[in-house]
Amino acid sequence: MFKKFDEKEHVSHCIQLKTSAIKGIKSQLAEQFPGIEPWLGQMMPRREPVKLVRCHEHIEILAARGELLFFRQREGPFYPTLRLLHQYPFLLPRQQVDKGAIKFVLSGAHVMCPGLTSAGAQLLPAAARTPVAITAEGKQHALCVGVMRLSAEEIGRVNKGVGIENVHYLNDGLWHMKAHK
Repeated sequence: MFKKFDEKEHVSHCIQLKTSAIKGIKSQLAEQFPGIEPWLGQMMPRREPVKLVRCHEHIEILAARGELLFFRQREGPFYPTLRLLHQYPFLLPRQQVDKGAIKFVLSGAHVMCPGLTSAGAQLLPAAARTPVAITAEGKQHALCVGVMRLSAEEIGRVNKGVGIENVHYLNDGLWHMKAHK
Protein backbone atom coordinates (compact mmCIF):
# COMPACT_ATOMS: atom_id res chain seq x y z
CA MET A 1 0.00 0.00 0.00
CA PHE A 2 2.82 2.42 0.88
CA LYS A 3 5.66 0.88 -1.14
CA LYS A 4 5.90 3.75 -3.62
CA PHE A 5 4.10 6.30 -1.45
CA ASP A 6 5.54 9.81 -1.68
CA GLU A 7 4.10 12.56 0.51
CA LYS A 8 4.45 15.30 -2.12
CA GLU A 9 2.69 13.28 -4.82
CA HIS A 10 0.09 11.31 -2.89
CA VAL A 11 -1.25 13.63 -0.16
CA SER A 12 -4.20 15.59 -1.53
CA HIS A 13 -5.26 17.63 1.52
CA CYS A 14 -5.45 17.76 5.31
CA ILE A 15 -8.53 18.70 7.35
CA GLN A 16 -9.06 19.32 11.05
CA LEU A 17 -11.78 17.07 12.46
CA LYS A 18 -14.73 18.32 14.50
CA THR A 19 -15.23 17.08 18.04
CA SER A 20 -18.20 14.92 17.03
CA ALA A 21 -16.16 13.23 14.31
CA ILE A 22 -13.31 12.60 16.77
CA LYS A 23 -15.75 10.96 19.21
CA GLY A 24 -17.03 8.70 16.44
CA ILE A 25 -13.49 7.71 15.45
CA LYS A 26 -12.53 7.06 19.08
CA SER A 27 -15.52 4.78 19.56
CA GLN A 28 -14.66 2.95 16.33
CA LEU A 29 -11.07 2.52 17.53
CA ALA A 30 -12.25 1.28 20.95
CA GLU A 31 -14.47 -1.28 19.22
CA GLN A 32 -11.76 -2.43 16.83
CA PHE A 33 -8.89 -2.53 19.38
CA PRO A 34 -10.06 -3.93 22.74
CA GLY A 35 -8.12 -2.40 25.63
CA ILE A 36 -7.16 0.82 23.81
CA GLU A 37 -9.67 3.07 25.60
CA PRO A 38 -7.43 4.08 28.54
CA TRP A 39 -4.71 5.08 26.05
CA LEU A 40 -6.83 7.07 23.60
CA GLY A 41 -6.54 10.16 25.82
CA GLN A 42 -2.75 10.05 25.44
CA MET A 43 -2.87 9.37 21.70
CA MET A 44 -5.50 12.02 20.93
CA PRO A 45 -5.64 14.53 23.81
CA ARG A 46 -8.96 16.30 24.28
CA ARG A 47 -7.77 19.87 23.64
CA GLU A 48 -5.39 19.03 20.79
CA PRO A 49 -6.64 19.17 17.19
CA VAL A 50 -6.93 15.87 15.34
CA LYS A 51 -6.31 16.00 11.61
CA LEU A 52 -7.31 13.71 8.80
CA VAL A 53 -4.76 13.55 6.00
CA ARG A 54 -6.44 12.46 2.78
CA CYS A 55 -4.31 10.76 0.16
CA HIS A 56 -4.82 9.30 -3.28
CA GLU A 57 -6.19 5.75 -3.59
CA HIS A 58 -8.75 6.57 -0.84
CA ILE A 59 -6.20 6.39 1.99
CA GLU A 60 -6.88 8.39 5.15
CA ILE A 61 -4.33 8.98 7.91
CA LEU A 62 -5.22 10.23 11.41
CA ALA A 63 -2.73 12.63 12.98
CA ALA A 64 -2.65 14.28 16.40
CA ARG A 65 0.06 16.41 18.03
CA GLY A 66 2.05 16.10 14.81
CA GLU A 67 2.19 12.29 15.00
CA LEU A 68 0.69 9.95 12.43
CA LEU A 69 -1.44 7.51 14.42
CA PHE A 70 -3.76 5.34 12.32
CA PHE A 71 -4.51 4.82 8.64
CA ARG A 72 -7.21 3.11 6.61
CA GLN A 73 -8.31 2.63 3.03
CA ARG A 74 -11.86 3.05 1.69
CA GLU A 75 -13.72 3.29 4.99
CA GLY A 76 -12.14 -0.02 6.01
CA PRO A 77 -10.69 -0.86 9.40
CA PHE A 78 -8.06 1.34 11.00
CA TYR A 79 -4.47 0.11 11.28
CA PRO A 80 -1.91 1.65 13.66
CA THR A 81 1.23 3.09 12.12
CA LEU A 82 4.47 1.35 13.08
CA ARG A 83 5.62 4.35 15.10
CA LEU A 84 2.46 4.10 17.21
CA LEU A 85 2.80 0.32 17.40
CA HIS A 86 6.34 0.69 18.75
CA GLN A 87 4.99 2.95 21.53
CA TYR A 88 1.96 0.73 22.27
CA PRO A 89 2.96 -2.84 21.25
CA PHE A 90 -0.17 -4.38 22.80
CA LEU A 91 -2.48 -2.83 20.15
CA LEU A 92 -2.23 -5.76 17.75
CA PRO A 93 -1.74 -9.50 18.21
CA ARG A 94 1.74 -10.66 17.19
CA GLN A 95 3.03 -13.16 14.67
CA GLN A 96 6.75 -13.91 14.42
CA VAL A 97 8.68 -14.77 11.26
CA ASP A 98 12.03 -16.51 11.04
CA LYS A 99 15.30 -14.66 10.32
CA GLY A 100 15.24 -15.60 6.65
CA ALA A 101 12.02 -13.66 6.05
CA ILE A 102 13.26 -10.33 7.47
CA LYS A 103 14.81 -8.91 4.28
CA PHE A 104 11.76 -9.83 2.22
CA VAL A 105 9.27 -8.34 4.69
CA LEU A 106 11.34 -5.13 4.87
CA SER A 107 11.19 -4.85 1.08
CA GLY A 108 7.38 -5.00 1.14
CA ALA A 109 6.76 -8.67 0.36
CA HIS A 110 3.82 -10.50 1.85
CA VAL A 111 4.61 -13.07 4.54
CA MET A 112 4.56 -16.59 3.16
CA CYS A 113 3.22 -19.53 5.18
CA PRO A 114 6.60 -21.33 5.42
CA GLY A 115 8.08 -18.20 7.04
CA LEU A 116 5.48 -18.54 9.79
CA THR A 117 5.81 -22.29 10.39
CA SER A 118 9.59 -22.78 10.32
CA ALA A 119 11.85 -23.28 13.36
CA GLY A 120 12.46 -19.60 14.24
CA ALA A 121 8.88 -18.50 13.66
CA GLN A 122 6.03 -18.35 16.11
CA LEU A 123 2.48 -18.75 14.80
CA LEU A 124 -0.11 -17.71 17.37
CA PRO A 125 -3.85 -18.37 17.01
CA ALA A 126 -5.57 -15.69 14.88
CA ALA A 127 -8.56 -15.57 12.56
CA ALA A 128 -8.47 -14.65 8.88
CA ARG A 129 -8.70 -10.89 8.07
CA THR A 130 -7.28 -9.98 11.50
CA PRO A 131 -4.72 -7.13 11.63
CA VAL A 132 -1.45 -8.33 13.19
CA ALA A 133 1.97 -6.97 14.12
CA ILE A 134 4.76 -8.96 12.51
CA THR A 135 7.93 -9.32 14.53
CA ALA A 136 11.07 -11.25 13.67
CA GLU A 137 13.12 -13.86 15.43
CA GLY A 138 15.54 -12.08 17.78
CA LYS A 139 14.00 -8.60 17.28
CA GLN A 140 12.04 -6.59 19.83
CA HIS A 141 9.89 -4.27 17.70
CA ALA A 142 7.47 -4.99 14.89
CA LEU A 143 8.74 -5.04 11.30
CA CYS A 144 5.37 -4.50 9.71
CA VAL A 145 1.63 -4.34 10.10
CA GLY A 146 -0.20 -7.03 8.21
CA VAL A 147 -3.57 -8.66 7.70
CA MET A 148 -4.03 -12.41 8.08
CA ARG A 149 -5.14 -13.85 4.73
CA LEU A 150 -5.66 -17.28 6.27
CA SER A 151 -6.36 -18.28 9.84
CA ALA A 152 -3.41 -19.59 11.86
CA GLU A 153 -4.90 -23.07 11.69
CA GLU A 154 -5.12 -22.91 7.87
CA ILE A 155 -1.55 -21.59 7.62
CA GLY A 156 -0.27 -24.57 9.62
CA ARG A 157 -2.30 -27.01 7.54
CA VAL A 158 -1.63 -25.59 4.03
CA ASN A 159 1.94 -24.31 4.64
CA LYS A 160 2.32 -22.69 1.21
CA GLY A 161 1.31 -19.43 -0.39
CA VAL A 162 0.70 -16.05 1.23
CA GLY A 163 -0.28 -16.19 4.90
CA ILE A 164 -0.18 -12.51 5.87
CA GLU A 165 -0.63 -9.50 3.59
CA ASN A 166 1.97 -6.78 4.25
CA VAL A 167 0.16 -3.43 4.65
CA HIS A 168 2.82 -1.12 6.16
CA TYR A 169 6.49 -1.89 6.88
CA LEU A 170 9.62 -0.19 8.18
CA ASN A 171 11.14 2.33 5.74
CA ASP A 172 8.13 2.51 3.42
CA GLY A 173 6.53 5.80 2.37
CA LEU A 174 4.32 6.10 5.47
CA TRP A 175 7.30 5.47 7.78
CA HIS A 176 9.19 8.38 6.16
CA MET A 177 6.19 10.71 6.01
CA LYS A 178 6.61 13.85 8.06
CA ALA A 179 4.14 14.66 10.81
CA HIS A 180 1.25 16.99 9.99
CA LYS A 181 0.70 19.84 12.44
